[in-house]
Amino acid sequence: MICTGESNRQVKAIVDAISEALKKENIHPMHEEGTTDSGWVLLDYGDVIVHVFGPFERDYYQLEKFWEKACTKVRVP
Repeated sequence: MICTGESNRQVKAIVDAISEALKKENIHPMHEEGTTDSGWVLLDYGDVIVHVFGPFERDYYQLEKFWEKACTKVRVP
């Protein structure tokens, strides 16, 4: 999953919301990497990896290019 926050505060809010919701389901990440200050946080849940970017970092890394042949399951504008 790849998503973008418009600020460090919004990146943190997205990461916190995902983490809290999955914790309630007793799902914990296998690994976490990055910080909101770096503009990129990765949450590794095994079968699902969540990338939360700031706008500059999302544009710079363009991870979508690695997955351009994969089908999109959900897109939220």
